[in-house]
Amino acid sequence: METVGIHEAKTHFSKLIQRALAGEEIVIARGKQPLVKLTPVEGAQQKRELGRCKNLVKYVAPDFDEPLEEFESFMR
Repeated sequence: METVGIHEAKTHFSKLIQRALAGEEIVIARGKQPLVKLTPVEGAQQKRELGRCKNLVKYVAPDFDEPLEEFESFMR
């Protein structure tokens, strides 16, 4: 458990959130008096998983990149 002051918490709030999401217990204090504990909400997204949708697309049509007829008037 780490205790940080209010000023430090304001300055590094994004980093403290990431640390709390990673499982670290963060306490915010005024002087030496602990005030609040920063903890993740149950079910909060903690980290994006790269490649999560890999192999979901099985087929891409050969004309995938061809212009659509409906948009010909915009392409002049």
